[in-house]
Amino acid sequence: MQEKLEKKFHKFNHYSKKMWNFFWNDESIASWIANLIVAFIVIRFLVYPFLGLVLGTNFPIVAVVSESMEHGLHNEVICGQMYDRFPESFDNYWKVCGQWYEKQEISKEEFKKFPFKNGFDKGDVIILWRAKATNLEVGDILVFQGDKPQPIIHRLVKKWEENGEWYYQTKGEHNSASISGGLGEVKIEESRIYGQGLLRLPYLGWVKILFVDAVKPLGWKIER
Repeated sequence: MQEKLEKKFHKFNHYSKKMWNFFWNDESIASWIANLIVAFIVIRFLVYPFLGLVLGTNFPIVAVVSESMEHGLHNEVICGQMYDRFPESFDNYWKVCGQWYEKQEISKEEFKKFPFKNGFDKGDVIILWRAKATNLEVGDILVFQGDKPQPIIHRLVKKWEENGEWYYQTKGEHNSASISGGLGEVKIEESRIYGQGLLRLPYLGWVKILFVDAVKPLGWKIER
């Protein structure tokens, strides 16, 4: 009996060492792919749920997949206006886009005090915190569900109470106005809100974006 147990232990020890070397010392493509799969499983089923529990939201991490919060040109356009060149600075942004916010009674000085006052870029990752009426203020970043599978990440520009329920309006800072129609952002119900932007991690979202772009030709459906 003891001899059988020793054989099983040595066999287990042998395969454990082989597996360890495969993951940590092997430089083959198979090892690289296996590491990616394990990393995905750990993040998706351990890290992600743990962060969600700590931060109070089912969506603690989201990738920015559009240019709607950028303060520079995209296809030579910003806030609905075309330019050949557009030196990026807060003052230049406000000259072009500030009039919309001033109509919402948001001044330049107020905007400067907002979190992420210079917006953020496609490919960034945003860490979210639970969003409730008691802790949301004009100027905060909201992540909510729109008409597309990917959530929208825009700035809160209006908040009001109606028949005991809270509603919110947001706007993408690269856009000329708030999105209207359908599940737009002119009147967002609390049930559509995933969280409030807490922290920005530049560039990390490009991993998801490039992966989604790579699998689209294969017909795979990636929602989040």
